[in-house]
Amino acid sequence: MKTFKNILLLIICTLSIGLQAQTKTFDVKVQGKGKPILLFPGFTCTGDVWKEIVTELSKTNECHVFTFAGFGDVPAIEKPWLSKIREGIDQYITENKLENATIIGHSLGGTLGLWLAIDENARYNKIIVVDALPSAGALMIPNFNSDTIVYDNPYNQRLLDMDANNFEIMATQMATGMCLNKEKHDVIKAWILKADRKTYVYGYTDLLKLDLREPIAKIRIPITILAATQPYGEDNVKKTYKEQYKNLEKYSIKYAKESAHFIMFDQPKWLLKTINEELQ
Repeated sequence: MKTFKNILLLIICTLSIGLQAQTKTFDVKVQGKGKPILLFPGFTCTGDVWKEIVTELSKTNECHVFTFAGFGDVPAIEKPWLSKIREGIDQYITENKLENATIIGHSLGGTLGLWLAIDENARYNKIIVVDALPSAGALMIPNFNSDTIVYDNPYNQRLLDMDANNFEIMATQMATGMCLNKEKHDVIKAWILKADRKTYVYGYTDLLKLDLREPIAKIRIPITILAATQPYGEDNVKKTYKEQYKNLEKYSIKYAKESAHFIMFDQPKWLLKTINEELQ
């Protein structure tokens, strides 16, 4: 009887470990010592998107570099993807006592930073948003209504059914459009191609559905926005950011000249200099 109980306990523990592995929402690599910084990558990217920045920041800070589930080598999780990512980050911050950390987020990662800062109990030191908006859906979809965004739609089904060749063509076009530095196009493309296809489709649906334009009025944490000016031009970019962030009570914004979406690749020196200024 005792042996049976031991075997049963072993089975339960094994199943529990397996379940935890399946629900792991991200991988984190910690580098350096000092004041904590959480670095969130953009959609499909791994934490390596911050590699050059972390090399410098980690000399004086403890950098927690994230890669989200379904991207890089981190196994995919079941949808809803984005809310689980946020819940996992909340838990990680609590467990590691990182409530006063600085958050630096690119694209999706910047939107996540805003989402975390909305919590009335949030006590982060600062949020640095790198080319990210409170509502990507409102920018991309005419007559945007969050309630109409669903997983099961013709566009998503086409992406799920797309063959490898056509998906690679699309990835190439996206990488080219988001970065002026041609040497980095293959890196961005590789991240897109490696992403779990369902995460790519349904995770992006989660992002499009998320609308923080009104909730950001609750934020009381210092927010700095670093915005790319290309390919739309500085005037158009300023108009977009002014409209999207109009409910945020106080923030500062700086524009990266001659940079597309991946500022860390197009203007790495400017980005590092600006981040260091904000940290001081």
